[in-house]
Amino acid sequence: MRLGQAHGVGHAGGGVADAPGAGPPPGSNADARQHPWPDSRKPGSGQHSWQGAAPSDAVDTLLESDMAHAFTEGSNADMTSTDTQKNTVYYIAKQCSQPCSPEEFAILLARHFVHTYPKVSKAKVWVEQAPWKRATLGGQLHKHGFSMSGSEVRTCAVSATAEGRTTVTAGAQGLRLLKTTQSGYEGFLHDRFTLLPDTRERIMASCVTASWRYTAPAAYDAAFAAARGALLEAFLGPPACGVYSPSVQHTLFQMGRLLLERVPQADSVFLNMPNLHFLPCSPVTAKFEDDVYVATSEPHGSIEATVTRGEVQPHCKL
Repeated sequence: MRLGQAHGVGHAGGGVADAPGAGPPPGSNADARQHPWPDSRKPGSGQHSWQGAAPSDAVDTLLESDMAHAFTEGSNADMTSTDTQKNTVYYIAKQCSQPCSPEEFAILLARHFVHTYPKVSKAKVWVEQAPWKRATLGGQLHKHGFSMSGSEVRTCAVSATAEGRTTVTAGAQGLRLLKTTQSGYEGFLHDRFTLLPDTRERIMASCVTASWRYTAPAAYDAAFAAARGALLEAFLGPPACGVYSPSVQHTLFQMGRLLLERVPQADSVFLNMPNLHFLPCSPVTAKFEDDVYVATSEPHGSIEATVTRGEVQPHCKL
């Protein structure tokens, strides 16, 4: 706050699973979750067959508004309370008569705030979608049963202004990838502090965080599937033979470049990839033969970069 001036920001954490939604920004733990069907409050209503995923979403909202008087004069006039923000999330979810993507829901919600409240100049919405999948029992999809398919979370962030500008960023967190061969690391600087030997054979593993910025509207579910597929393909390579990785850095760049090729509406990709180590182990009375490893979580290096098209400014600063 500058002396004599104030700019207000109101933040509300809330959850919605009645429509695809988005997750909270880093550091926020405000999270409420509800029933995971966008339109069917009654599981037996038959409104949707839901042969695919059942979204269960955490939604976070943040409003920038002209609220200097709340700070300087103690007046709450025209303030959009966090209670109003929370209830609006559920209201917008109720208006979604059909399933929609997290990005579509976040766009609806952000634009509602800036169009409804004159004092609000910008609305930001984050969504995290948990990986619920319809359960399969005896080779048959369960009518109303779901199971969590892993730790990966689909994310999106939307910003809308009163002037009509909307930005959409999508991504994934907790995408765990591993390959047991076709990876090495050699030719790096060696000095008296270096104990790591060069190698052309190692396990490569990471827990990927990725985000990409859209420059045009997209079929967001299809675009997400294409982006995720590009990340896996560039990391793992062809199913029959794989692809050699000389470093996490090189693989990261190939992942970002392939994502931009597969998703033409994206212009900037941020990737964070911790280099998770599997250390060779020589059990007592035996020798290591590329068979027994010790999985470690710490210490490890963390590699990150933003890959963009041409001279495009990156959407995420390192």
